[in-house]
Amino acid sequence: MKLFVNSLYIVSTPIGNLEDITLRALEVLKNSDIILCEDTRRSVKLLNHYNIKKKLISYHKFNEKKELEKIIRYINEGKILSLISDAGTPILSDPGLLLVQTCIEKEIKIVPIPGVSSITTAMSVSGFKDQFLFWGFLPKTDNQLDKILSSLTSLNFSIIFFIPALKINFYLRKFKMFFEGRKIFIAKEITKMHESFLRENVDKINLFKTSLKGELTVVISEKDIKKDKVIDHNEIQIMAKRYLKKLSLKDTVEKIFEKVKMNKKMIYKICLDIKNKWLE
Repeated sequence: MKLFVNSLYIVSTPIGNLEDITLRALEVLKNSDIILCEDTRRSVKLLNHYNIKKKLISYHKFNEKKELEKIIRYINEGKILSLISDAGTPILSDPGLLLVQTCIEKEIKIVPIPGVSSITTAMSVSGFKDQFLFWGFLPKTDNQLDKILSSLTSLNFSIIFFIPALKINFYLRKFKMFFEGRKIFIAKEITKMHESFLRENVDKINLFKTSLKGELTVVISEKDIKKDKVIDHNEIQIMAKRYLKKLSLKDTVEKIFEKVKMNKKMIYKICLDIKNKWLE
């Protein structure tokens, strides 16, 4: 297999099962001069499995700016470089975007080598409609998280998140607040020996009693239009501003709750935010 020199290859790798790698990906890695790895300790397990011995460079979010100039120099010297992540397709919630953008600016050839992605893998078995938004990792703080989830509630298609397993109960509580009436699909250990899937209504799903490890792929379903009228976040704000001029915060929340099918805690938060801004 002949590869392009002065080029960067974006190579997808398995998300769990080492057999889930394409023949083309193996050929590219075997013929690369340098392989950029998110974590060399994890990548070397895959590379050793296929007896691939190449120069490895650690390339992650903490050093991507520092290493950028050196990497571009290697490419310009005629070397063949491949970028891989710990699992799946690079760039998507993984390091590498800055490198790709720089290559585009410098007109360096970029070659995608497609393969496994936990995003499409989870979506394919979720049972939800195939129009979806991939969000990736969510913020860890309440204020940022609430703003993002609030903005997503009116979207009528599936939404995919990456969730640290140790934080799953924290996020489930938030999903119950913002995605009432929808379904949830949780994929754990995808393609591995202990692969497991959980499908449940967001309202009914129980919190996990034991600590989980690793990373979960979570899919929230599209809205059920027959059961739930789509209420835009802006509509709630307009109603809140109108009622708060003559009613208490509590009465405003009750008034809006009577008119729309939305989690009361969410309505309360919207109203409280507006009232606090008026007091500033």
